[in-house]
Amino acid sequence: MQIQNKIAFFICIISTFLLVSCDGNRVFDEYASVGKSWDKDTALTFKFQQPDSTSSYNMFVNVRNTNEYEFRNLFLIVNMNFPNGNVVSDTLEYEMAKPTGEWLGTGISVKESKLWYKEGKRFPFKGIYEVTIQQAMRKINEPNGIQSLKGISEVGFRIEKK
Repeated sequence: MQIQNKIAFFICIISTFLLVSCDGNRVFDEYASVGKSWDKDTALTFKFQQPDSTSSYNMFVNVRNTNEYEFRNLFLIVNMNFPNGNVVSDTLEYEMAKPTGEWLGTGISVKESKLWYKEGKRFPFKGIYEVTIQQAMRKINEPNGIQSLKGISEVGFRIEKK
């Protein structure tokens, strides 16, 4: 019986190691908490050093939401600030739930969605890059937007080797 426990423990350790090491494409992966609600004027900032300039990368916005999130979609403004001073700004819309109301993403009480931002991009300039992400949600006939967005708990930014 003790040998079976040792074998089970060994298999558990090996499995954990394999799961952790399978993320070999990850170059950058960081999250920021938004607290109980995400203020429309709060930009989440992610800074990273230029990765290999000869390789192509895919970039993602990761969002963790709870059942308190009351919308089917999510609008974000994402700015990529380059070390040379250039800024690329995108307004993005992501689907967060099916028309039936069933959440997309993975998880049980908190859903995590990995949302495409840019595909096959290179980082040509040496230095620090900065990505800022703001929520840009609004209700119909309310042009000022939602000041305090509930149900989003964390937002992340991820870069993977293509």
